[in-house]
Amino acid sequence: MMTAMNEAAEYRAAYRLERPETRVGSVIVASPHSGRHYPWGFVRKTMLDDRAIRSSEDAFVDILVAAAPALGAPLLAAEYPRAFLDLNRAPDELDPAVIDGVVRGAVNPRISSGLGVIPRVVAGGRVIYRGKLSRAEAEDRVARVWHPYHACLEGLVQEALAEVGQAVLLDFHSMPHEALDALSRKPGQSRPEVVLGDRFGASAAPHIVDRLEAAFTAAGLTVSRNTPFAGAYIAQHYGRPSRGRHAVQVEIDRSLYMNEQLIRPNGNFQGVKRLITDVLAHMVLGEADGLPLAAE
Repeated sequence: MMTAMNEAAEYRAAYRLERPETRVGSVIVASPHSGRHYPWGFVRKTMLDDRAIRSSEDAFVDILVAAAPALGAPLLAAEYPRAFLDLNRAPDELDPAVIDGVVRGAVNPRISSGLGVIPRVVAGGRVIYRGKLSRAEAEDRVARVWHPYHACLEGLVQEALAEVGQAVLLDFHSMPHEALDALSRKPGQSRPEVVLGDRFGASAAPHIVDRLEAAFTAAGLTVSRNTPFAGAYIAQHYGRPSRGRHAVQVEIDRSLYMNEQLIRPNGNFQGVKRLITDVLAHMVLGEADGLPLAAE
């Protein structure tokens, strides 16, 4: 549920980190778009109602992956929503159309479409703000939310590298069901229920993505790779397979587990949560069971 606070208490920790009692293997689970803390100062400036402002939120994804710590993997979840600040963008992707004092630079398709680090629009191209934000406010959000989250994530990656010799980041997201309509109309193309983005092999070793795909397929879901989502900033920045750093963006069709219009879990929610838990167990516990994620 969306929570709005008064201005005096509008900032809180940028993320929630849940560590396992005993670390197992190299997997890190993250949910950067499921935050539900909507500061009152932000809510006051938007021209959208409560439901519309949440349309870009990966609602409940952090709950779907909540078993990660019990399985032996740390779980990093954002506290702030994507409409407030997008953690899957570079910190300098500032949009001059919504932030005062930003000089228009080279063409950036994400910024041009209103999806910079401080988004201008939510799903469906609906404009968030009545006017522009000050440069100081935008930079304050980046300092308070973006940098702490990514400092924590980089720390988790470094810990895994030091302890295990590699890091495997599974970055969980959700996708609107309608985003897949174009794919389902192509001859011979099934509508995917899960999209794995490894930037066409640049952000994770093939055997890791193969194993993740096999786990979702075994659970009965239709999987696509890199279409229509190949991975954005997080996969690009953290994925360096040659250095033992692997990152996969995992997109799940929202209609599987929630009512997209009402932003509520549907009757399949617990079943999908169990399915995701099984997939995480396959990835996290595989090393302990003698199925190493790293290439032999």
